[in-house]
This record gives sequence, C-alpha cells and structure tokens, in this order.
Amino acid sequence: MARIRQPAVAGMFYDGDPAALRDHVDLLLRQAHGVEHQGTIVGLVSPHAGYMYSGLAAAAGYRALKGVSFDVVFLVGPSHREFFTGASMYPGDAYRTPLGDVLLNVEARASLAAESGCLKLSEAGHRSEHSLEVQLPFLQRVLGSFTIVPIVIGDQTPEACFEVGRALAKVARDYRALLVASSDLSHFHPYDDAVLLDRRVIDSVESFDEKEMMNLLADEQLEACGGGPVVSVMLASKLLGANRSQALYYCNSGDVTGDKKGVVGYLSAAFLRSN
Repeated sequence: MARIRQPAVAGMFYDGDPAALRDHVDLLLRQAHGVEHQGTIVGLVSPHAGYMYSGLAAAAGYRALKGVSFDVVFLVGPSHREFFTGASMYPGDAYRTPLGDVLLNVEARASLAAESGCLKLSEAGHRSEHSLEVQLPFLQRVLGSFTIVPIVIGDQTPEACFEVGRALAKVARDYRALLVASSDLSHFHPYDDAVLLDRRVIDSVESFDEKEMMNLLADEQLEACGGGPVVSVMLASKLLGANRSQALYYCNSGDVTGDKKGVVGYLSAAFLRSN
C-alpha cells in the first residue's frame, strides 16, 4: 500500500476544496507581477505563508516556470514544529494536496541518501510542516507532471546546510531539475523596521554568496526562517551552473492587510544561469 503524506494545512493556509484551490492559484498566477528574470532558472526562493498573505509573492516566482518542464523538483524547507539534526527526506511514496498526489522520486531520494549521511529518510519535520506543502499547488498548476524530493532541514547548522547543497548539486545534475528553497523573512516587526530587515536578506540573496549569507544568519544579522534552505539551494544552484541571483518580488503582510504593527516578509527570487 502506498504511503502518502496527507495535507496538513489544507483549509487553513490554502483552500481545501479542489476547485476553489485551482481557481485561487490560477488567479494569483494571472495577477502576479514583478521583475522579469534574465536567464534560465536553476533554483527559486519562495515564501510559505497562507496564500492570502504570501500568494502573490509565490506566484511571481512560479509564473516564470510556465512552459518549462522538469523531471524532479527538490523542495528544501525549514522545520517549524520539530527539532532534529541534519535533514530529513520523506520516506513515503507521495505528498497529497487537494489537487492530487505528487509522487516522490525514489531514485533521486536514494541517491541523496547515498551521497550524504546528513540526508536521512525520516518523517521528522514532515508530519505537520507547511513550508513544503504550500509550494505544491503552485507547482501542480504550472508544471503539471513532475516528481519531488521533499527535504526539511532541522537545526540549520552551517555544516548541514552546506552538506545538503553539495549533495543536491551532485544528484540534481542527472535530471532536469528545479530547486526550491522555502522561506519567509522577518517576523512581527513594525512595518518600517521589517522593510529594513528584509532588505538585508534581499541584498544577501542577490549577492549570491552562500558563505557570507550563512555567516550573517549565524550572527543573527539576517532574519529568515528558511535562511538555511536558501543557503543550500543557492550553493547547489551555483554548483549546477547558476551565475547570478535576482529578487523577483517582495512584499509583507502589512501590504496585504493594511495592519502594519507587526508584519511578516515574503520574497520570491531566482538563481539563474545566464543565457
């Protein structure tokens, strides 16, 4: 019997009804705007809040994938509810959303496990985690057919983040692969303070220097709940030939709700191989 990871936040972070979810994602993709990317997308940074808050930011990145096909999408996110060392890959057969099941690429997952002891098959970090799940309906509407390897990084140490990035690059080069780092930015600061804090992260992402970004995260000079996954995907993208980074869209929850007392920041960015 297939082992399927059931939706944890359907009906909360996004619509639980398939037709309503499909229509909402399609609407966000139509409404999305932002900087046009220059080059071939190797990796993306995408937010993971409820769609009413971060949906347009996520859509700004995913709309750039229309017309492109991939064998496998490597999803890398943080663990919000469980603490563990290293990184975990879901050991089952599929992730389910209201739009259907997305099969795991068991071959690529096995290659990653063989490549690095840091990457373990485990449900830790997957059971109730939303950071990867919320990416899937966008991918389902834009890509159609694809497989995934869902990866959750537990403690986000420099050693784990760099190890995941190196392993991803070695395995992903054998596929038509997309890398996605799931991260929100600063949390619950007043609007103007949040914009300044988030600008530091955006500048760091666009500098395309994973070591410097990791240092700034470790020194708490940057605030991003998925900063480690961003570092991993940045490094892997670079090893796969990406040579520049570009922020595509930024906003925060205050831009959406009008409540600017304590906001959360959202970024969509791309790691690109220049044509």
